Amino acid sequence: MKENIKISGFADEISQDFETQLKTVTELGMHYISLRSADGKNVADYTAAEAEEKLLPRLKAYGVGVSSLGSPIGKIPVNDEEAFAQDCRKLEELCRMCKVFDCRYIRIFSFYIPEAEDPETYHDAVVAKLRRYDEIAQKYGVVLLHENEKGIYGDVGSRCKKIFDALASPHFRAAFDFANFVQCGEDTAACWDLLAPYIEYIHIKDAVTTGKENVLCGTGEGKIAQLLARAIRDEGYEGFLTLEPHLVLFESLSALEVEEAHNVIRKNKARNGAEGYAMQYHALVDILNAI
Repeated sequence: MKENIKISGFADEISQDFETQLKTVTELGMHYISLRSADGKNVADYTAAEAEEKLLPRLKAYGVGVSSLGSPIGKIPVNDEEAFAQDCRKLEELCRMCKVFDCRYIRIFSFYIPEAEDPETYHDAVVAKLRRYDEIAQKYGVVLLHENEKGIYGDVGSRCKKIFDALASPHFRAAFDFANFVQCGEDTAACWDLLAPYIEYIHIKDAVTTGKENVLCGTGEGKIAQLLARAIRDEGYEGFLTLEPHLVLFESLSALEVEEAHNVIRKNKARNGAEGYAMQYHALVDILNAI
């Protein structure tokens, strides 16, 4: 595997217990996690001081770094001003937390659009609010990673591109999620063509359009092997590949999915979170070895 390709992952899919997360990833030979929740608490609910006191010593003890903060920033209704103000305060604290972990990336979203309404009518409002997030990130030298989550403004390739073109900021980049595009009926190769100049981070999650179910990476319709080969061989991609298996119903999934959790994971594909995480890790390593 190339040294400039680093495997990370949302380790809270293993367990809520932070110690178990770290033990499992290090046993797999991993040296990074994307910190989304620890000890049952979302990363955005920690203060930087709490993170330094409660999480950093354990990360250091296991020799594990933080590739990104898997925050829920922007996963709010586009017209909820109170939630937006709260998000801005939380983002400031997350930026301070990045310094604690020596981490430069924070994952964010581009707001839920009211059902049955045309997302395009909210373009200006979305961009204005994302610009405010971007201003905060610039102040701290942090890079925001927009994930193409289902049900938000930027859930399809064309609207993602509109966001990146409008902001045109080195502090606002793309986290490319194969499965989410599949579940939105998008062709991942076409989305990659559209967004390649903006992609700075990659989520390793796969899905099928039938039932929108998540599956082991490389076995779905995400074209993961094909697009990773292109990214690494042809485009010189360097950076993180972050495991997000979604193969087992885990504790915090219901808080992450707009749809019912049992729709995206209809049947556990492993005995527990640790096994599902290991399955995804080894499947990715096989893909990378083939590349």
